[in-house]
Order: sequence, then C-alpha cells, then structure tokens
Amino acid sequence: MKIVVIEPLGITPEKVEEACKAVKQKGHEVVYYQTRTEDTAELVERGKDADIIIIANLPFSKNVIEKCQKLKLLSVAFTGVDHVDIDYCKQKGITVCNAAGYSTNAVAELTFGLAISVLRNIPACNDVVRKEGTKDGLVGSELYQKTFGVIGTGAIGTKVAMIAKAFGCNVIAYSRTKKEIITEAGITYVSLEELLTQSDIISLHVPLNASTKGLIGKKEIALMKKSAIVLNTARGGVVDSDALAEALNTEKIAGAGIDVFEMEPPVPKNHPLVNAKHTVLTPHVAFASQEALYTRAVIVFDNIINWEMGTAKNVIV
Repeated sequence: MKIVVIEPLGITPEKVEEACKAVKQKGHEVVYYQTRTEDTAELVERGKDADIIIIANLPFSKNVIEKCQKLKLLSVAFTGVDHVDIDYCKQKGITVCNAAGYSTNAVAELTFGLAISVLRNIPACNDVVRKEGTKDGLVGSELYQKTFGVIGTGAIGTKVAMIAKAFGCNVIAYSRTKKEIITEAGITYVSLEELLTQSDIISLHVPLNASTKGLIGKKEIALMKKSAIVLNTARGGVVDSDALAEALNTEKIAGAGIDVFEMEPPVPKNHPLVNAKHTVLTPHVAFASQEALYTRAVIVFDNIINWEMGTAKNVIV
C-alpha cells in the first residue's frame, strides 16, 4: 500500500524513518512531504494515489477527500479531528484514527506555564529587568490554595487536575463524563455555573464540536470572579474571543493565558486577544514538545499496523 504523509510532522526525516520502520518492513511505500500547503489542487496531487494518508492539523475537506479515491485510512497525527470532514469519511467508509494521548504531558505542562506566567507577571518581569526596572507594580499571586476549575476531564484535563492538586490547589471539575480517578483524588464535580462562579483559575480541556462551540461566552464570563484567570489550551472556538477581550480590557476578570485561536497562527494583529490587557499568548504550541511530536509519529504508524491487522486503535469513525 502507498502511505502518504501529506504534511510535515515536526520531526526530522531521520525520526520519521525511525517511526515508520515497521510499516516499511511490511513492504509498504511511504512518501513524506516536508512542506505544508492548504492548496486543494496540491493536496489532491499529493494524495490521489494514496491508500493511507497521514495528516496533522491540516484542514482536510470533502473537496480533497473525494478526489483521493483509493483512500481507505486517514491517520491523524493530532488528538482533535475537527479539521477533518468526518461525516464524509464515514459516508465513504474511510476509517479515521487519531493520535490520542500523544500530547497529554506537553499540553498539561504548558497550561501551568501559562497559569504561572499570568499570575506572576513573568513576561512583564522579563521586560522590566531588560529596561533596568524593578518589581514595582508586578507583584503577583500564588497558585497555592487557589480554586482551580477544570472544564473537561479527558486525558489532558485529568492530568491538569492532578498537577493542580500537587500545587496545593482546591480542584473542582465540570465534564459531561465523570471519571472515578477524579473523584478518588478528592476532586469534586460541579455544574458549569458553579465552576465559573467559584474558580480563581478556569482551564479549558474540551474538544471543539457543536456542543462546545462558544461554551465560554459573555454570559459565562459574567459569572466569573473579578480575580479569575482563563486558560485555553483546547480549541479557540470554545471561547468567544470578543467577549473575553472585552472582559479583560474592562478588568471584569484578571487575566488569560491563551494558546489557541479561531485560526492557526499567524494570528492577525487586529485579533481582539492580541490587543487585550493582562494576557499571555502562545502560538498553538502546547502540543508541540520534541517528545510529543515523536510520540505522535509513532502512534500514527502504529495505527496503520493495527488497522491492517484488523485490530484498529484510536478509531474516530
């Protein structure tokens, strides 16, 4: 079979070779493209003869998929699959697998990097030192004993909740599905409204779908404490950016740490959060540690082997 890695995976070609060794040993051809494109015609050209396509977070629409007529498996090197036309894949009988769990540690760690950066004014402290300034006006707050609200207790949300406990936070959670590991750790599930009103820190860890789009909007932000900070390392569309920026600029809430936006970076200069006060912004980098990027490459090729053996893993459809 022909396997096409249709966009870069963020690791060296040598690491790609290492990750795909097992599928090559089975006699499969692997073609690896080291440039990213969103041009439909180019994507069709790359994928038209592929039995299996590997993508990361490249938008993959029906317009491309329908022209890849040999396609049987789409192995997504990402956790979320909202950038893929899942309904069309289901209609055409194309199996879609994701790389569940590859970035759990990476995202959880950056979540706390953002939290501490906002609470302790680290970017501003860095700037003032370089300008021969002092800590005046930059004394921040501790995580210790804060109420830390986790929205979504999947793998990443659960990891974040456990780390928050280790920091000495009072952790509460809201999720459609409740996990025994969460309650056994002494973490209480509450309603979304309760979480928003009680939390000092609100951290989002839900996928983007019809039920979560705009989950945090003007009404929800109005419930938050004036001292609250919002962390979003999930998906940009989960939060109403205009409403959040307004709350930050009018100091209705204290701050935000944001890694994700409605679009992939580069984020336009006029984006409301780029110009909002009390924010620390990162360019959708939470998932992208050296370790996580290699792990996801291993997972997507492992998905292929398991699918071929009839024991498919990480199946979305």
